[in-house]
Amino acid sequence: MISLFLKDLFNRVNQGRWPYLIVIGHILAGSLLVYTQPRSNLAFLVLMTSFMSLYFFTTSVRFKLIAGTMLALVIIPIVGVRNIFYLEVIFQISVFAALALGLNIVVGFAGLLDLGYVAFYAVGAYLWAFFGSQQFYVLHFAPGTQPSDLPFLLPGDAFYMFLLVGVVIAGLTGILLGLPVLRLRGDYLAIVTLGFGEVIRVLANNLDKPLNFTNGPQGITPIQRPSMPDPVVEWFNSVFRGVVGHDVTPADMYNLMFYIFALIVIIVIIFVTRRLDDSKLGRAWTAVREDETAAIAQGIPLVKMKLAAFAVGASFAGVMGVLLAASRTFISPESFSFMQSIGVLTMVILGGAGSIPGVILGAATVTILNLQVLQGFSLYLNELRQSDAVMPIINFAWKDLSPQLDPAKYQRMLFGLILVLMMIFRPAGLIPATRRKREIDAEETN
Repeated sequence: MISLFLKDLFNRVNQGRWPYLIVIGHILAGSLLVYTQPRSNLAFLVLMTSFMSLYFFTTSVRFKLIAGTMLALVIIPIVGVRNIFYLEVIFQISVFAALALGLNIVVGFAGLLDLGYVAFYAVGAYLWAFFGSQQFYVLHFAPGTQPSDLPFLLPGDAFYMFLLVGVVIAGLTGILLGLPVLRLRGDYLAIVTLGFGEVIRVLANNLDKPLNFTNGPQGITPIQRPSMPDPVVEWFNSVFRGVVGHDVTPADMYNLMFYIFALIVIIVIIFVTRRLDDSKLGRAWTAVREDETAAIAQGIPLVKMKLAAFAVGASFAGVMGVLLAASRTFISPESFSFMQSIGVLTMVILGGAGSIPGVILGAATVTILNLQVLQGFSLYLNELRQSDAVMPIINFAWKDLSPQLDPAKYQRMLFGLILVLMMIFRPAGLIPATRRKREIDAEETN
């Protein structure tokens, strides 16, 4: 009854001028809250959910483009520079949204369960880390020579070229993974891809001898960034110093620059994914996902379709790996663990396999839960432990609360619970794919 009431209420206000007023009000309220309370997680959540209002409410395409551009290129950069942690959260959302879109090609479009997807992410990251650092010369490391005395192999601006190189190399790696698993399905395919992901991580962890390619568990650092012209920082300060409230440093501008890069990559990936979904290749992937035997009987080349899915999905991860290495200036094997693959798969399932806006929403939800909700709750509990506060009614002293009950330690359990609840109450995801939504509507009608 409650769901029907809310649905009816939404349909009533989603007409005429109301959607425009609600979206504008949501954006203004979120912007004002974040600007006046730059350290409030709740205010940041209000601002971020304005993207959902922009998506769900019925407004014109022109309005969506203008409002989305203002949010992404004006409001978020300003509030992000005021509190750099917000910009870090948004950058993480962008990175994982790109990874989720890539895995969505493999899992959502083609129906191939990939548990080692983060391996392609690692390929892109280590590619730029090796060529954009001093690691090449470390191979010929002379005893007594300090790494700081070694030159960089390539200039930082070669990063732009490596964005394309990362796409190609990661795509070829996806094809290499696809070749030996073409005859496998279901659980067997998942096991092989899981093994592939662990092979890449173990190689990164152990290729520091006899020749030091990856520097082992210590990781590679420093990794070069593209150059930042001084006039850019001066211009931003001259225009936005009064709004931001302090002088913007080159480090702040680098964070903003990589956010813009991630945003551009996301837009390109969304465009490519939409074109693929509405193409002959996308329809062939759908046929393979629904029934491989029937797809073969219809003349669909199964081998080519699977290889194409692995290559396209891997290329998305490769370009984000290059971006990650340059933004962090440090990478290590711990960044590409099996749990990272599970995390990206969680985003796809939570948002809705096969749904482009769904997986982006899934990536945003999981990232915000990780970086803000759970960590913020943990910090709050730590403050209570250090105080003399007592829980009312039961008179329990917060300082006696065990550190083992830290919410940040139970994030995997929380994600598992979320997935179980999703499978029970909303198996198609938060925003189901168009095809799946039609099926659900037909079932409800019948």
